[in-house]
Amino acid sequence: MARTKMLMVFVYDVSSAKRRRKVAGILEKHATRVQYSVFEARLSQRKADTIAERAATHLDAGDSLRMYAVGADGFQRSRVFGSSIPMQTAEGFWLI
Repeated sequence: MARTKMLMVFVYDVSSAKRRRKVAGILEKHATRVQYSVFEARLSQRKADTIAERAATHLDAGDSLRMYAVGADGFQRSRVFGSSIPMQTAEGFWLI
């Protein structure tokens, strides 16, 4: 059975520069940075959970990592303003 991929958004707030670099490094391997502490990727829930859990091992008290799954309807209603990296659609096209 094929695993459904969704737009996954990762957002973090990490106080230590060293831990922040580790979290960002993990996310950079699998997702596109769209803002300083925001990453997007088209992933299955399982893969996204694995990445988030791995990144979360570098969090300390007061730090946070959030992961949001954006379904097809939410993706179609999403908008990007200003200069940014285009978002890839489920069909493989880029929204510019």
